[in-house]
Amino acid sequence: MNRKYFVTGLVFLVTAAGFAQGVQMTYEHDEAKMKQITVMESGIGALTPDWYYNTLHENYSKGAASKNKTLFRTMAGINLYNQKDMAESIDSALVKRAAVEALNIADRSGGMLDIAWSAEGPKVSAKMSEFLVNIGKIQMTGGTQDEYDYWLQYYNVYTCAIRSTQDAYMPNALRKREYLKIYDDVMRKNELLVRYLVRLSNSKKVDELLQQAGQKLTNSKPDIVRAAMSRWKASGMRINTHPF
Repeated sequence: MNRKYFVTGLVFLVTAAGFAQGVQMTYEHDEAKMKQITVMESGIGALTPDWYYNTLHENYSKGAASKNKTLFRTMAGINLYNQKDMAESIDSALVKRAAVEALNIADRSGGMLDIAWSAEGPKVSAKMSEFLVNIGKIQMTGGTQDEYDYWLQYYNVYTCAIRSTQDAYMPNALRKREYLKIYDDVMRKNELLVRYLVRLSNSKKVDELLQQAGQKLTNSKPDIVRAAMSRWKASGMRINTHPF
């Protein structure tokens, strides 16, 4: 078995040595081509053969050295260096802008930090609670179910407006302005509801007084008749006793 491996390895080495001998690197130096590349890259040297360039490429041979790539590489490096400063200034401006925009997003996002509601929320909530309590007094003072539903719809509208303002994407200054507008509307509507409740209460009291007065009149009819008869008899007696 070892002999078999030995023979196989020997055959492999012989084959590789034969292949290496068959592949050889060759290099043919071209002086004219090297000078042309040197002139194009750095402007140093001369184009050869002269007869070839003078005959076929005379204009190129006159300006080839002055149009080399060294100047362009130098200018490109300078421009890149200037762009570095410009890129740094742009990056700095973008970083500052991102910081400002992050603050704007935090300012406009009510769910993250609603400073306006922290300042105006207790006042608005108190006025809304007062409005709801007065709405509950409508039927107690003689109002109908339709009237109750009518005023309750206003309460629901204001509740929806508060939630929409809390969820809206707007600056806290504008959010505060909206909360104050809602507060003013609720206050005016609540004052109107209070006047309406007073009118309902007065109307209810008048109805009660009229009913009591009607009952008294109904219960005292016999007394009224007897009093009328007494006055009639008294007047008749005065007439009979009058001297002529």
